Amino acid sequence: MSESDNGTSGHDESGGTRAMAAVAALGAAWLARKVITFGWKQVTGHEPPGGPEDPHVGVVEALSWAIILGASIEGARLMAMRIATRKMRRAAAGEIQQ
Repeated sequence: MSESDNGTSGHDESGGTRAMAAVAALGAAWLARKVITFGWKQVTGHEPPGGPEDPHVGVVEALSWAIILGASIEGARLMAMRIATRKMRRAAAGEIQQ
């Protein structure tokens, strides 16, 4: 949603809206990591790389894990924050109209 869509710059959000979006983002990131880890185990048959210092993990595998996990978590966080913010704005608008 752009600034012109709702007439706000996004910087004047209430503390409650920001807090709700942050909680939603944390939950989405946690869930995304669980889902991606499960999927990795199903596809590869073993645990995902534990860290960059692990000598048993190849560069391609470690890089693949980092890209998949990073993109998935950030995508989930983005969507959760947008959905939570939109719902809080609609709730606030509904209260004002009544």
